[in-house]
Amino acid sequence: MNQAAAADPAPPPPGGVLWSLAGDIRGLLMLPSALALQVAHPAVGAGVDEHSVFRTDPWGRGERSLRSLQLWVYGGEQAAEEGRRLRRLHRTIQGTDTRGRPYHALTPANYAWVHATGFPVHRYAARYLVRPMTDAQERQFYAEWLQVGRILGIHDRDMPQTIEEFWPYYRKMLADEIEMTAVVRDLVTTDRPLPPPDRGPLPLRLLLRALWPLLQPRFARFRAFVTVGFLPPEAREAIGLEWTDAQERTLRRLSRVVRAVVPALPERLRYLPLAREARRRYRISRAARSAR
Repeated sequence: MNQAAAADPAPPPPGGVLWSLAGDIRGLLMLPSALALQVAHPAVGAGVDEHSVFRTDPWGRGERSLRSLQLWVYGGEQAAEEGRRLRRLHRTIQGTDTRGRPYHALTPANYAWVHATGFPVHRYAARYLVRPMTDAQERQFYAEWLQVGRILGIHDRDMPQTIEEFWPYYRKMLADEIEMTAVVRDLVTTDRPLPPPDRGPLPLRLLLRALWPLLQPRFARFRAFVTVGFLPPEAREAIGLEWTDAQERTLRRLSRVVRAVVPALPERLRYLPLAREARRRYRISRAARSAR
């Protein structure tokens, strides 16, 4: 093992909060809200607006982002290399944000915010889609999220190291930085054209292409609904997004169905591919240790 590999931070442990949450298909409903909160930061929003292909290749970008996230948790030795790849990718991303300030994607405050958003969003959405976390689970989740941050190259000095330190930081960011950026507006709009999915088996792609004029408006409304719905209320307010009592009731009904259906699914349908494979390897390893 080389020195770099020996010094690499390890992924969160099997059996932890992230191990269960990150690979569950319910996480797909949480990710749009985390993205919206990330790009509500003027510098992050400007970087995505000017340098990302999320408008021209939304499905490809989504697939790459999802694979990256899965590697952080389930990738083993690949996790740290994925972190290095992301830092290389972001080295040239710079410009001027909506407030006229120069930005760079790897400026510690900007880079840390992108990561930090995952904690409040997943904590809040899990109340609906999984179950409310206990205090102990929240602390474990935050500790594991910090560990993922280390994989991404975020220094401990740039992230609050405890939950007690996180909430004042989070509230200050909402008060001082967060706004309705152009990218947030695109994520919650329902009338912007979206190309049909271009991933998966050819027959499925052809079917979706044929049905897309009918499906696209419904998909856009659903995406906007879950994006806003699974944002913590204080984040919605900071961005300036409206949410009605009727929408809240609909979200609760949807969440009850998801909570009932997903746990009953077989593992091949409930977990994403990298998570499934990691869980399989972990069971084999644990069985081998038990047999000794």
